[in-house]
Amino acid sequence: MLPLDDLLVLDFSTLLPGPLASLFLSEAGARVIKIERPGGEDMRGFPPRFGETSAPFAVLNRGKQSVELDLKAPDALERLKPLVAQADILIEQFRPGVMERLGFGYEALAALNPRLIYCSISGYGQDGPRAQEAGHDINYQAVGGLLGQSLQRGAAPPLPPPLVADIAGGTMPAVLNILLALRQRERSGQGCHLDIAMADAMPTFAWYGLAQGQATGSFPDGGEALLTGASPRYGLYATADGWFLAVGALEPKFWRGFCEGIGLDETLRDDRRNPQATRAAIATIVAGESAAHWRTHLEPLDCCCTVVRTLEEAVADPHVTARGLLDAQAQEPGGRRLVSTPLPLAPVFRDKAAETRQVAASGADTRIVLGEQ
Repeated sequence: MLPLDDLLVLDFSTLLPGPLASLFLSEAGARVIKIERPGGEDMRGFPPRFGETSAPFAVLNRGKQSVELDLKAPDALERLKPLVAQADILIEQFRPGVMERLGFGYEALAALNPRLIYCSISGYGQDGPRAQEAGHDINYQAVGGLLGQSLQRGAAPPLPPPLVADIAGGTMPAVLNILLALRQRERSGQGCHLDIAMADAMPTFAWYGLAQGQATGSFPDGGEALLTGASPRYGLYATADGWFLAVGALEPKFWRGFCEGIGLDETLRDDRRNPQATRAAIATIVAGESAAHWRTHLEPLDCCCTVVRTLEEAVADPHVTARGLLDAQAQEPGGRRLVSTPLPLAPVFRDKAAETRQVAASGADTRIVLGEQ
């Protein structure tokens, strides 16, 4: 018995934030039906291919059913009414106003199903000056002040690899608020409309800078905060073979262990005196040895120092296997399998018997909208 196994989710979303949110719900037991345009959603065409489908699509959409429907068709709402009437949750990711123009806005569907929890995920929310502004993950991070926390003026940084706005600003708040809405519905019997804006979560990740700015009257510029480059105890140091050591030795005991481990001069260990000199000395020492040396020499000291892993190395780590993070598999229509997107769901909320789940083929049968189960 899974916590959401009595729920039906209609997922109108595409690409990443919404489909990942419905994957969380599906893995916890919910029945998810994707409503896709004729020919399938855009992610089905994303490379690389994996058998008869797209690998990115497969890892986000295992275990879901699919219905293809032209939402602009005059009878689209009429055809979907049986599903809307049964649904507990609806997820959509269009620009504000699009679902209303198509006849699928919250007010219209709530009239059919007052218990419906209707979750809208957008870049900047359903209202406000930026509501109709286009954007992607990097834009939301930029506007929200998050990117500015680590950028130094005049320096050309690498692109941040985590899609923080899409996942931590879209997917995670959507799942959290949907679960809260379910709890509220238990008490009131009524659904609601959830307005999830990816940009809204960006200042959350700048919490330390916000606290500092309000307390001192001076907001930190890029590289000036404890966790963005001001402290030699927290940062990346290049190794002799061109790779990197990640140092997070913030607390005194970890700092002492790190300093001992690299043999840092005693006069530089009080990094409050001259943090730039301490950082420069650490950089020189770390650059004198290979990443393999620091992995075997520093990591066993338990001082919050770790050689950066490639993704290939990370997924081969025995800890990942032991935690079961790669157990879930998606099976594409031709039968081939690949590891599904790992989700941080507690094992007690996952169906171990369904570790391999199917991916719906493009062109899925639309008869399901007529009430056939």
